[in-house]
Amino acid sequence: MQVTETLNEGLKRELKVTIPAADMETQLNERLADAKDKVRINGFRPGKVPMSHMKKTYGKSIMAELVNEIIQSRPTEILSERGEKSATQPEINMTEDQDEAEEILAAKKDLEFTLAYEVIPTFEVADLTNLSVTRQVVDIEEAEVEEQVMRVADSARNYETKKGAAKMGDRVTMDYLGKVDGEAFEGGTAEDAQLVLGSNQFIPGFEDQLVGIKAGDEKVVTVTFPEEYQAEHLAGKEANFEIKAKEVAAAGDIEINDELATNLGLESAAKLREVVREQIEGQYGQLTRQKVKRQILDQLDELHQFETPSKLVESEFDNIWRQVNTDLEQNGKTFEDEDTTEDEARAEYTALAERRVRLGLVLSQVGEAAEIDVTEDELQRALFEQVRQFPGQEKEIYEYFQKTPGAAQSLRAPIFEEKTIDHLMTVIKVTDETVTKEQLTAEDEEEAAKPAKKKAPAKKKAAPKKKAAEKSED
Repeated sequence: MQVTETLNEGLKRELKVTIPAADMETQLNERLADAKDKVRINGFRPGKVPMSHMKKTYGKSIMAELVNEIIQSRPTEILSERGEKSATQPEINMTEDQDEAEEILAAKKDLEFTLAYEVIPTFEVADLTNLSVTRQVVDIEEAEVEEQVMRVADSARNYETKKGAAKMGDRVTMDYLGKVDGEAFEGGTAEDAQLVLGSNQFIPGFEDQLVGIKAGDEKVVTVTFPEEYQAEHLAGKEANFEIKAKEVAAAGDIEINDELATNLGLESAAKLREVVREQIEGQYGQLTRQKVKRQILDQLDELHQFETPSKLVESEFDNIWRQVNTDLEQNGKTFEDEDTTEDEARAEYTALAERRVRLGLVLSQVGEAAEIDVTEDELQRALFEQVRQFPGQEKEIYEYFQKTPGAAQSLRAPIFEEKTIDHLMTVIKVTDETVTKEQLTAEDEEEAAKPAKKKAPAKKKAAPKKKAAEKSED
């Protein structure tokens, strides 16, 4: 086998691989000889089939298998011998001329094919001990725990059917049909919907108009969607909701006691408070980790500047660009609405794709040096979480990850990255800073100052509910 390098520019490589016809014929004859004792051909005793007849009968198909095996296995061997790692699956090209292909299968012509690929760049990881981050920590006060416990108790409080008119704090069970310009709209219809008056779950003015309604009453509630409403086609529009009240129920008293805890599946009120505190700590812990991780990635990005494989960048950009355009389409917006142009957005997201690829390569090298591994149990848990997101499609999801090349890597990569971040936290300088919850939950000034075009719009819902604050992350 002869390997000739025909291109070496930056990270791009191209190799021409030639396997002489004589070598191919030798391998073919070996396989035919091995098959000779196994085949059964009428007119010949076992093991007595002439090689000429074997070659005439099976030569072409066995040679085709041999060529396919070479194409599948040799590229990996060649790259290993060269001490190179391909950023993506090498592109393999061989003759498409039918006559030439027939000559190769007949061992009358050398087998030639080319490998085109980009190598993983070589770079030196910076001294990680020079990295430093500030970890914001919130001291959780008892008042916050109690406030959250009260919310839990409020959501679990009992309601008893009452006679008479609904007042603030009562729960109304109803059917409603919303119309704009006389036409029903998606998300504006519900049956047996329950609404606690004064909870501000629906758009302004909706709940106020239900005060005084009684079970069996029918009423038309007229409201105007806020100008900044989630669904663009409803924003600022007047809507009429045809209401049929089914029940009015008064709220029972809130009592934080062991009985409440038991109803929630806990053994005591003390345990309820403990669980609530852990939940709050977990929520703040996630925010803290996100901010710390961003600091780490920003510093790694500044310390490592090298050429990135264009195929990886293209793939990452395609993923980002697809999501950006999906979000714009769902929100009925254009790039101009986001205060940018398509060309400017492409340039920005290309830079983001390059950053992600570069940081991925840095983290990969850091993780490998630290001998970080993703266990089979961790992959199974990640797969289970994926399956949970698609109830009723469990079998299809399992089959997808079993049969789709690279699918398992999509589960492994984020686990590997998080474990690498955990490792980095043990070697870099970490300074804890006690902050208020407002400081922790506030967006970084730098992020808040970014133009809207940096942040893909969040998916909106066309229901009569108030707009919830949503954040997007890089």
